[in-house]
Amino acid sequence: MKKIITIAGSNSQKSINKSLLMYTSSLLKNVELIPIDLNDFVLPIYGVDYEDENGIPTAVKRLNERLRIADGFIISLAEHNGSYAAVFKNAIDWLSRVNMKIWREKPMLLMATSPGARGGQTVLQSAKTYFPFLGAQVIIDFSLPNFYTNFNNDQIVDSNYKKILQEKVNKYYNKL
Repeated sequence: MKKIITIAGSNSQKSINKSLLMYTSSLLKNVELIPIDLNDFVLPIYGVDYEDENGIPTAVKRLNERLRIADGFIISLAEHNGSYAAVFKNAIDWLSRVNMKIWREKPMLLMATSPGARGGQTVLQSAKTYFPFLGAQVIIDFSLPNFYTNFNNDQIVDSNYKKILQEKVNKYYNKL
């Protein structure tokens, strides 16, 4: 059975990207889902001086080991001021010190949502450009705009977005 690691790129307890990720995960069948909560990997802010003095933190090594077992990834990115949430950027900065190919050339479904009309498209575009340098095979991406209008009761309520996401999940699954 394929192992899919899911990560919401946020440390918010009420993350809308985590909600989208959980819904998307429910659309997959015959896979083992391995959710990673960045709150379980508390890390110091990356800096070369810190690394020189202290080495790689144990939490980074643990997170790297979790990523190693993946057959694929589903990532839903929070957008903070047009970029990654600090907790997510810090995690990938640390992980790149252990293995520059963080995503290990594995298939990835990349998503974002936001309360606004662009649905996190700025951070999504940034990740689509940057993640291949970190070893991602971005198979497909999905943006859900206006989260609080289009998502309710733990699911996408807009039938068009629901259909689009299901098609994208199917395409991703076929590339695993």
